[in-house]
Amino acid sequence: MMAEAPAIPPPRVLVVDDEVQIRRFLDISLRAQGYAVSQAANGAEGLQRLAEDGADLVVLDIGLPDMEGHDVLAELRQWSQVPVIMLSVRAGEAEKVRALDNGANDYVTKPFGTQELMARVRALLRSRSTDSEGQVPVFDDGHLHIDLARRDVRVDGEAIALTRKEYALLALLLRNAGRVMTQPQILQEIWGPTHRHDTHYLRILVGRLRHKLGDSALESRYLFTEPGVGLRFGGT
Repeated sequence: MMAEAPAIPPPRVLVVDDEVQIRRFLDISLRAQGYAVSQAANGAEGLQRLAEDGADLVVLDIGLPDMEGHDVLAELRQWSQVPVIMLSVRAGEAEKVRALDNGANDYVTKPFGTQELMARVRALLRSRSTDSEGQVPVFDDGHLHIDLARRDVRVDGEAIALTRKEYALLALLLRNAGRVMTQPQILQEIWGPTHRHDTHYLRILVGRLRHKLGDSALESRYLFTEPGVGLRFGGT
């Protein structure tokens, strides 16, 4: 008689937020999607739970009673690369850029839609799973096919000719699928540190890449713009 394979434990999500109703709402929503959830009401407790119990993803509020979420993020980034989604009522672009530049993987403004947040959680956990297995990402949704190992990009089965920078942008976003990459991060990666503020370069490049992929800024399927902040690859 064959032994049963051990059950795969569900992904663990740590929610750090001082609002009881937000923690309860996220606990119910995440558990309904099959995740294991732990909670912390302040920054110190969140860091302790992460250090002692670990997590596959952290949902971290910026406005905590004992310390700024930015400070929590800075401390945990000294010893952990766990994906972090920042939550905040602050919708300003500067706040988002600060969080992402400091190591957050995504930023969601309160109030937020449950489906949007769950989609971002799934995208980050998929990305982390791919990274942990050491595989080069392959994306295929039946319309767009991207194989980074073979440098093969196809739309509806037809090979698409991309310039070196178009391919570099697509590869960078796919390798960080689900994560918002800030404009300075992208510009530095593709053009170098002296071009961190040349956003017009990026705007033109994104427009050309969207055209070749059959994507649209108004109804994005793959390249999603966070206005004034950056881009993320979010294909389903």
